[in-house]
Amino acid sequence: MAYNLLKGKKGIIFGALNDQSIAWKIAEKCYEEGAEIVLTNAPIALRMGEINKLSEKCGNAPVIPADVTSIDDLKNLFQKTLEHFGGPVDFILHSIGMSLNMRKNNHYTSTNYDFMHKTFDISAMSFHRVLQLAYQLDAINEWGSVVALTYIAAQRVFPDYNDMADAKALLESIGRSFGYQYAKKKKVRINTVSQSPTRTTAGSGVKGFEGFITFAEKMSPLGNASAEDCANYCVTLFSDLTKMVTMQNLFHDGGFSFTGVTAEVIEQMEK
Repeated sequence: MAYNLLKGKKGIIFGALNDQSIAWKIAEKCYEEGAEIVLTNAPIALRMGEINKLSEKCGNAPVIPADVTSIDDLKNLFQKTLEHFGGPVDFILHSIGMSLNMRKNNHYTSTNYDFMHKTFDISAMSFHRVLQLAYQLDAINEWGSVVALTYIAAQRVFPDYNDMADAKALLESIGRSFGYQYAKKKKVRINTVSQSPTRTTAGSGVKGFEGFITFAEKMSPLGNASAEDCANYCVTLFSDLTKMVTMQNLFHDGGFSFTGVTAEVIEQMEK
């Protein structure tokens, strides 16, 4: 059921690759709730993915390639988006993460620092670039909303999450620091959403990922939050119903983040 929560709003969705992507589900839900959107991803991701199918499902939304490590690409994205909409946007989703150390199976204690820098550049510093350009170009309307997706490995140790854990910690810090600046300038709110482990193309690259999901399911009183659940939550953060929420890291994980242990986990350990 749609509630027209985003009727008349315009936004940019970063990171949709295929129908397993959380960003894909969020784009669909934003469109369902009345928003007009622009879709973007890295040129190589656009070639590998199925984003044109998503575009068709979302009212033939424009697809604009952008390498998030390139200021020029991001400037082009914002300029074309402003031209398309005839003015600023109301919301932005940052759903971007990549670790070459994880892909190459480099253990955290033997990290390749060139790869680590790339992880930070793509997964966290890109968030600062997006916000900085939006700030400088006045590309977000007053009381707009920006959301970046993160994971609890920013606060707790998940050994095989590797340097992505450090990148997520930086991402969340940027959300707070820029959240203050943007709120003071234009009442724009910036939050990060710490989602349950979710079966996506990116998630499948994490060693032991199925174990992550199973453990989180047993540790979450409500169970793991799905990509569809995350999409619904992000819509509320883009809507006018959450105008006073900013600089927060919001756990969307079925209660996992504040559960010490559950009967299911104890039972499993005693087998």
